[in-house]
Amino acid sequence: MPMHLEIVTAERVIFSDEVDQVNAPTRDGRVGILPRHEPLLTILQPGELGIIKDGVRTPYAISGGFMEVLSSRVTILADTVERADEIDEARAEKSRRVAEERKQGAQTERDMALAEAKLRKELVRLQVARMKSARRQ
Repeated sequence: MPMHLEIVTAERVIFSDEVDQVNAPTRDGRVGILPRHEPLLTILQPGELGIIKDGVRTPYAISGGFMEVLSSRVTILADTVERADEIDEARAEKSRRVAEERKQGAQTERDMALAEAKLRKELVRLQVARMKSARRQ
């Protein structure tokens, strides 16, 4: 008995389909959601969002947002989200280096916090992109 998952950003609907399981990075740690899960509303942290459908796991990089779980429906309102095969690993690596440089050159606490947030996002993107590369081998 699958559940309906919808992943939405401010720009578009990223995913809308029946799935068997959702694994998400929350503020309190990773959580696994199966059909008929107890209702839940939680804050998502940057990390790898895993979706399992018909035994196939698809990783996504999510930068944060919110997740609402009802018995047969999960809705994710994401800041940004990318499927592993959409991430250009070389570009993500370049963005990671730029974020590290900005962090090193930060003059204020605000600049430091922004640079750290960008660096976390790029590290997640790299991690998820490398999952795609590992699958091919």
